[in-house]
Amino acid sequence: MFWYQQPPRNGLKLIVSSSTWSHNSYEDGYSEAKFEVNREYTDYTLMTIKNVTPKDEATYFCAASDH
Repeated sequence: MFWYQQPPRNGLKLIVSSSTWSHNSYEDGYSEAKFEVNREYTDYTLMTIKNVTPKDEATYFCAASDH
């Protein structure tokens, strides 16, 4: 599962990738302290943005890869 952020008038930025067999992998500038990903089940993932500020204004997308 991949989570992306698209700020206004900008391109997509990868926040984090997660899988059922490994820990979440955060890109530079993003952290679990801000973007918490919960994947208790293989078919359901939730990302929570903590302490939201105006800087977090964006469209957020998730994408899944089926291997």
